[in-house]
Amino acid sequence: MTLCVYNYLSRQVEKFQPIQPGFVGMYVCGPTVYGDSHIGHAKAYITFDILHRYLEYLGYKVRYVQNLTDVGHLLDSGEDRIARGVQRDRLEPMEVVERYARHYFRDMDLLNIIRPDISPRASGHLPEQIELAQTLIEKGYAYESNGNVYFSVADWPTYGKLSRRKIDELEEGARLETSAEKRDPRDFAVWRAATSEHLMQWNSPWGPGFPGWHAECTVMARKYLGLPFDIHGGGLENIFPHNESEIAQCEAAYGQEFARYWILNNMVTVDGSKMGKSLGNSITIHQAITGDHARLSQGYPPLVIRFFVLSSHYRQNTDFTDDALQSAAKGYERLLNTVSLVRQQLVKASQSDEAVNPDFAAIIEQRKTQFIEAMDNDFNTPQALAALFDFTRAVNTLLNSGQAISSSTLNAIDETYRILGGDILGLMPAEIVGTSSSPGLEEDLLRLLVDLRAQARKNKDYATSDTIRDRLAEIGVVLEDRPDGTIWKFS
Repeated sequence: MTLCVYNYLSRQVEKFQPIQPGFVGMYVCGPTVYGDSHIGHAKAYITFDILHRYLEYLGYKVRYVQNLTDVGHLLDSGEDRIARGVQRDRLEPMEVVERYARHYFRDMDLLNIIRPDISPRASGHLPEQIELAQTLIEKGYAYESNGNVYFSVADWPTYGKLSRRKIDELEEGARLETSAEKRDPRDFAVWRAATSEHLMQWNSPWGPGFPGWHAECTVMARKYLGLPFDIHGGGLENIFPHNESEIAQCEAAYGQEFARYWILNNMVTVDGSKMGKSLGNSITIHQAITGDHARLSQGYPPLVIRFFVLSSHYRQNTDFTDDALQSAAKGYERLLNTVSLVRQQLVKASQSDEAVNPDFAAIIEQRKTQFIEAMDNDFNTPQALAALFDFTRAVNTLLNSGQAISSSTLNAIDETYRILGGDILGLMPAEIVGTSSSPGLEEDLLRLLVDLRAQARKNKDYATSDTIRDRLAEIGVVLEDRPDGTIWKFS
């Protein structure tokens, strides 16, 4: 089995081969910390957490760099986003940055996302960004105009190689900033002149100013990972102009390839519509957890949100709806219930040297192979989850067979859940809390219902028998009648 990934640079699925054997350098565009993170951020950073986890499972040492943008990312109005936060919250710029950086890491921790190894800030790398602008000017790929430094798109023929946009077809106004100071409307800012009232500005060879948004990722990826590095991640919506401009200015300035594999996640929609604050359907991670939003009937545990995100492939749109979250909550609960039953039986089981049940050992290997094949296929988490649920059905059948289960077999089952569901998918807590009010309660209640149904069938009360069976099926419990009795399992 070999890991294959979809590379947006080639638009093909490629075998993953890191530049340095055993080591993977990964850079992911991080959030602009001027407000609370939304569910689009949840999808993006869960996606790259899965990459991080799976690469480490495969034995690679991963250096994961994810920036925090605290200057230079402008709204369509031309206002810096941090300045917007200052105006809204009536705080100093760095107070806004600190507040929402803390909120961001709080939300990521709740979603069980492993923190990056390095989280550099744009404002902490001003010398490198100024040096980038100077190098581009010296090499003839950028020019100064009234205190601004612009990259000359026309002088870099490969501009557009990631987004597949041809230079001659780029139109003024199509996500392009127009300015009388530019030689060409397609040119983008590496450094911007600041007006006297601009809150965040620094001295530069061209006067007071601040860096262009694209410059930060170029210099920080180069500084912490070197050139070229293995994986550049981010959202597909930023492929143009952000990612495109990162590549152009880096390769023009330093004469080296920027990143080998471009792995980009698709967007989140809400009830089928594009998410946006102006549309009133933007939902923060905190709101999704607390239920404090008109579109949500309740709050959802963070790992339910994670489960929901992993239920669709990262390159597909993910439609965030209350119904979908409720369905995810039920599916995740079924998974946890089974794991809880395994761990309860493991506590009760007497320890022995008996080997793992050979038939079930074969099932474990089969489902593990199915899971790994899914992950090797461009991190296909929906198929990986399907493998985990196939395994869960087999576990439920074993638990309800009435046969004695050795501690070795139970340990092997639990270890499989801990590795596949926990280490790789980040869904399986070390301790499961709240799945029952007392150990074994679900099992006792289900056995009680099975016994009541058996009595109803004996009394030819088929209406009651069918009602018990149908109501259990509605909550995901399937009854299977056998010559030696009835067993139950989760669907």
